[in-house]
Amino acid sequence: MNVTKVSIRHVDMNKVKAIASITIDDDFVVHDLRVVEGERGLFVAMPSRKLPSGNFRDVAHPINSETREMVQNMVLVEYKSSLEDSEDTSEKSEISTQEPVKKEETPQAETVPEETSSENGDSTEA
Repeated sequence: MNVTKVSIRHVDMNKVKAIASITIDDDFVVHDLRVVEGERGLFVAMPSRKLPSGNFRDVAHPINSETREMVQNMVLVEYKSSLEDSEDTSEKSEISTQEPVKKEETPQAETVPEETSSENGDSTEA
């Protein structure tokens, strides 16, 4: 099994920092993995749903710890990379909005009055 794509969407919901989707072998997508800020740092929570009892149950999850670690590492690497990308973008935005670019004024062409001809063939200025 190979995770072939990781998508990150940043959110600010208490301890949830992002929602992720992973594509497996370019054939299967799992949505709603959550990047969570825990007491010991970031971790990835699997998609889950709330049961009538109030408990939560994973909708999809890795069967073994090696796969869980691989998925978590790939999601966290992409999450951290997307944070760096967004910082770079905001720095570029700040730079571009600091000093407005002044337009150079182009000289206006002088207008010359048009000549019109009268009924008798004389030309007059309008």
